[in-house]
Amino acid sequence: MLIDFRPHARLRSGKPVDLTASVGPVVSALADSEWDLGRVRVVCDWVQYKENFRDAVDLRPILSTPEGLEVAVDVRRGPGVPSLSGDSGDRAYLEDWVPGSASCVWDFNALYWRALELWEKSSGRGYEQALPGGESDARNRDAAHEVIEGLFDVWETLELKAALPEELVVVELGVGNGNQAKVFLDEFRRLDRARGTDYYRRLHYLMCDYSQHVLDLAGETVADHAGRVSSVALDATRPLTSLGFLKYKVFLVYVSNVYDNLPTDEVAQIGGRTYAVQTRAYLPAQGAKTDLVHKLLRLGPLLLTEVAPEEFPDLDTAVAFWRQAWSTVRLEERYVPLPGLDEYAVTPKFSGEALRPLLESGADVRMHVSNGAVASFTDSLQLLHPYGRLICHDIFVTGVEGYRSQFRGPGKYDGSVVNWVNGPLIAHIGRRCGFDVHFEQFRHRTAGNIVTMTAQVRE
Repeated sequence: MLIDFRPHARLRSGKPVDLTASVGPVVSALADSEWDLGRVRVVCDWVQYKENFRDAVDLRPILSTPEGLEVAVDVRRGPGVPSLSGDSGDRAYLEDWVPGSASCVWDFNALYWRALELWEKSSGRGYEQALPGGESDARNRDAAHEVIEGLFDVWETLELKAALPEELVVVELGVGNGNQAKVFLDEFRRLDRARGTDYYRRLHYLMCDYSQHVLDLAGETVADHAGRVSSVALDATRPLTSLGFLKYKVFLVYVSNVYDNLPTDEVAQIGGRTYAVQTRAYLPAQGAKTDLVHKLLRLGPLLLTEVAPEEFPDLDTAVAFWRQAWSTVRLEERYVPLPGLDEYAVTPKFSGEALRPLLESGADVRMHVSNGAVASFTDSLQLLHPYGRLICHDIFVTGVEGYRSQFRGPGKYDGSVVNWVNGPLIAHIGRRCGFDVHFEQFRHRTAGNIVTMTAQVRE
């Protein structure tokens, strides 16, 4: 039996984890079971997201010959005793086994952004308040000032060479409520006046988001800059589809807290073999209404009141059902052998071979593939002017070891899904595309997990 205790720093913290209390009941249950203990892994995490998709103790079959078992323990929630019978009769499944990126939890995620206004009204708070600290780091004025100064320096150099285009394009993916755009535009206009340049008049700032409600709110926030701003509703995983007319013309693609909210698979290297992590979403069987959940995800809460008026006589009851379903939905997991990384697609353009140096970097590891983030990133690179940059603030894992020491998602932020982003994979693919990719801790806040990623054409 292998016991992998990942949150080792918490053994010596101010309130240390009691290893015996957390793991002892699990080991005792395994000792009394019929499992071959030589084929059992006990993996202990500190699941920092209070709202997540896990029970205190989960069982994950390892589908190999002979079959193994991973027992996943959340030590934050204290001791738990697993049921090793394999009986899942207390679970009402919402789907069959699928890769993580194809799970219906992403349908919940999409519904949240489509019907955000209804969720916010029911919860009594805006979605940005769910972020750590209650706001996005992208709103930091010093950070905006630094980015704009860099833009102006590039533009002045190009202007001296008569190589600066008349239209100066900036794209923001994931605009939130528009506060970040307002901070940027206010500071841009102030610096333009202070320098005596004419860049503000030539600026075309595109606010892009999946949610029309979010775009409408953001438009109100930046009303003072209406002549310089356009709004575009798009799928963040395929920005080039909507913004192809800007290919090689954008001087800045600005992204904040988007990549962590895009669909992702997970893969693992266990005992020298590579596995895909498959999931299936479920609800507690007692009182589960899976057919109504499927209708909710397909139609949304408003139309749900029309097709099921007896259960949902008004919109408030439909939204309450939505929020309750989201609160209780969980993910069952299993490991399925991958026949070969070359047969697995990170995106349609990149095979799983890009994962090989990460998976084979040492001890066993499980990591996100960040499929949606990689797709968004590589699409966005094609928008950049040769002197352009992509700047992204998000929760990045910046080294493979980060996956061996801390739980990285999925968790729940209000009605959406959050996962840390696989920075080494994005950097590796970025280099293959001819870009230098750099990570550093967000400079303008002393605490927090936000990392700034910068990508630009390799010199």
